[in-house]
Amino acid sequence: MKSNMQYSDRAGNCLMKPFSHIYVEDRVRVLSRTAEILKKFPNAKVIPIHHYKDVFNRRKQNYHLQHETRALILACKEGQLVYPGAPVCQSFGNEHFYYSSSMMNCVFDCEYCYLKGMYPSGNIVLFLNLEDIFREVETLLQKHAVYLCVSYDTDLLAMEACTGYVREWTRFTAEHPGLSIEIRTKSAANFFWDTATLSDRNIFAWTLSPERIIRTYEHDTGSLAGRLASIRRGLELGFPVRLCFDPMLYCPDWKEAYGSMLEQVACAIPMDRIRDVSVGSFRLSQEYLQAMRKNMPDSAVVQYPYVNDHGVYHYPEELTEEMERFLVDRLRQMVPEEQIFRWENSDDLT
Repeated sequence: MKSNMQYSDRAGNCLMKPFSHIYVEDRVRVLSRTAEILKKFPNAKVIPIHHYKDVFNRRKQNYHLQHETRALILACKEGQLVYPGAPVCQSFGNEHFYYSSSMMNCVFDCEYCYLKGMYPSGNIVLFLNLEDIFREVETLLQKHAVYLCVSYDTDLLAMEACTGYVREWTRFTAEHPGLSIEIRTKSAANFFWDTATLSDRNIFAWTLSPERIIRTYEHDTGSLAGRLASIRRGLELGFPVRLCFDPMLYCPDWKEAYGSMLEQVACAIPMDRIRDVSVGSFRLSQEYLQAMRKNMPDSAVVQYPYVNDHGVYHYPEELTEEMERFLVDRLRQMVPEEQIFRWENSDDLT
């Protein structure tokens, strides 16, 4: 008989429920934020630790199994807290492009996610010293305006009920005129709109995929209809929204799948209110994909025979161009051309 701390995964295995164990670093144990989070998991076993890496960086961990029964680790982030944006990430024409991570790993389970090849653990690390990140951003703002992605290495909206970080980030941005942030998500949540601070510099970016791609590869994420409903609500309230058709994933009837998706998007939301859109097909570093292939031998999207181009795996050039051009051509009928960005040339308009 299963206890109230157990559940069955998709394969029918009996596992501990996510966050049934919460590890707490010594230095964050007395923080009020720690107490607030622990209140939300009254049945969890709380385990004190010295440093999050003692748990997160252990050798010979099973990422896939851990993700199914992931623990939560409450920690303090050290060293540099804000980083220059990576070349494979879109800057949308912003000169001073940065990213920051207040959480490691994601509660969603997208098979193609690079985090599966980046981290040794499937557990979630939540950094509680958010104010330290704010101070580092303020230092940068003394030099120039900042465009900051705060949700690339995780999905902050998926954890908003636990953390409230989206609320805090949007408030902080509204109070600092030189700062613009992007919050990227695959969530279908609606509740956060009531606590987010309205500003034209708080950009909410939704990754959109055909429903069959969502069901097959984007496990635990919001449905396409659910994501579109949340987008529609945000637009009604006046929030800037970005649509991210990225990554496009190949399937035998990809034209039909992505064409039908765009029809659903156009019917569900007013495209004339969309800030901009991004388009890009699957690409991943050699190091990450090799680790993922070892751990996910049955995943079609991971095991696809991609082309290795100077350490980056992607679809063959002809297929990449065909897929992305198809989507861009359709989008040109829905939004102005200057609002369409492709990842490979992210500083230029398509």
